[in-house]
Amino acid sequence: MDKKAVRAWVMYDWANSAFAIIIMTAIMPIFYADVAGKGLNGSTTTALWGYTQSLGTLLVVLLSPILGAIADKAHSKKKFLAFFTYMGVIATLLMWFIGEGQWVLASFLVILGTLAFSGGNVFYDAFLSDLVPEEKRDMVSSQGYAAGYIGGGLILILDLAMISYPQAFLLPGKLFATQLSFALVGIWWLVFSIPFFRHVREKGSSGAVDWKNVKALAREGFESVKQTLMEIGRYPELLKFLIAFWFFSDGIDTIVKMAAIYGREVGVGQNDLILALVITQFVGIPCTLLFGRIAENLGAMRTLIITLMVYLFITILAYFMNSAFDFYLLAILVGFVQGGSQALARSIFSRLVPPDRNAEFFGFFGLSGKLASLLGPFVFGFVSQLTGTSRLGIVSIALFFLAGIIILQFVDLEKGRVQALANSKKIPLDPGGPGVIG
Repeated sequence: MDKKAVRAWVMYDWANSAFAIIIMTAIMPIFYADVAGKGLNGSTTTALWGYTQSLGTLLVVLLSPILGAIADKAHSKKKFLAFFTYMGVIATLLMWFIGEGQWVLASFLVILGTLAFSGGNVFYDAFLSDLVPEEKRDMVSSQGYAAGYIGGGLILILDLAMISYPQAFLLPGKLFATQLSFALVGIWWLVFSIPFFRHVREKGSSGAVDWKNVKALAREGFESVKQTLMEIGRYPELLKFLIAFWFFSDGIDTIVKMAAIYGREVGVGQNDLILALVITQFVGIPCTLLFGRIAENLGAMRTLIITLMVYLFITILAYFMNSAFDFYLLAILVGFVQGGSQALARSIFSRLVPPDRNAEFFGFFGLSGKLASLLGPFVFGFVSQLTGTSRLGIVSIALFFLAGIIILQFVDLEKGRVQALANSKKIPLDPGGPGVIG
C-alpha cells in the first residue's frame, strides 16, 4: 500500500468537503432563504431549495453509471475527477455574484456545483479499491470522512468569523462576507486537491484520454451499463445492499441538505445554525474514526445498522424542535453518526463489487445515492409546500431509515464477496481466501 497516495486520497475529502458543508449544508441554504429567495415566504423557499437539490442530483442519476463505465473503458478515473473538480471550482467562484432575489441564478450554480461534487465522487470513491487492501478499507474510508470533517469544519469556522465580524477582515458587510465565503470554497477545493493529482496513480492508465474517441467510449459505456443491468442479478447480495443504501442514504442526504433551511423556518437564528453545524463537523472527526474501530471488532454491517438507528431517533426529535438548544442537540447527534455511516457504507460496497469493474459499479453506487438525493429533498419540499410546515416532512424521512435497517438484515457480506470474485473477469474465485466480517 502506497501510504503517500493513500494520504493524498484522504486529502481530497478534505478539499471537496468545503462544498458539502458551505454550499449544501450550512451557509448557502441560509443565504438562499434570506437573500436569494428574498420576497418569498418560508415554506416556498424551503420547497425551492428542495427542488434545486433534486434537480441537481437528477443529472448525476442519469450520468453516474455511464461515466463510471467510460472511466473503466478508458482507464481515466483521474481525468474525469479532474474535470468535475474544475467544474465545481468554477461554479462556486461564480456564486460570488448572487444577489438579493436572484434565486434562479443561485439554483443554477448550486445545481452545477452539485453535479461536479457528486459526479467527481463517483471516481474518487472508486480509487479506494485500487489503493487500499480489503482489510484496511473500513479504517481508511473512515479517515477520509474524518479529514472531510476537519477541512469542512475549518473553512466553516473561517466563514462564520468573516460573516459575524466582517470589519475585522476589512470587509464592507455581512452580505459581501457571505458572497466571499462561496468563492473561498472554490479556492479551497482547488488548492487541497493538488496532492491527489500529484501522488495518486491510476492502475492501467495511459496518462491521457483520447478525447477524439469520447463518442465511441460513451457508446461503449452505454453498452457496459446495459450489460451491468442485465448482470446485476448475478450479485444478489450487492443488489440487496444497493436497495438498502438507497433508502438510508435518502434519509442521510435529506437531513444534511435540509437541516439549515428547516432550522431557519422554525425560528433558529443564523449564527446558532452555523455554529451548530461547526459542532457537527468537529464531533464527527473522532466519532467517524471511532466507528471505524468499532467496525473492526463488531463488524461493518452491525455497526452501520447502529448508526442508522441513531438517525431514526434524530428524525423523531427533529419533529419536536423549537429552540436553538434543540438544534444544537440534533447537530451533536448527527455528527456522532454521519461520517461513520457513510464511511462504512462505502467500504462495505467495495467488498461486494467485481475487482476489475470498480468505477462502473461505483457509478451504480453513486446512482443509488443520487436517486436518494433526488427523492428525499423533493418529498421534503413537497410536504412543506403542501402543509405549510416542514415538521411532517422531517418525520416522513424516518421511514427511509426504517426500510434501510430492515433490508440490511438480509445482506450476507461473505456470500457477496464470493459472488463478486466468482463473476470477476480478471480475478479467479479463491474459496480459501480471507473472509469478511460483517
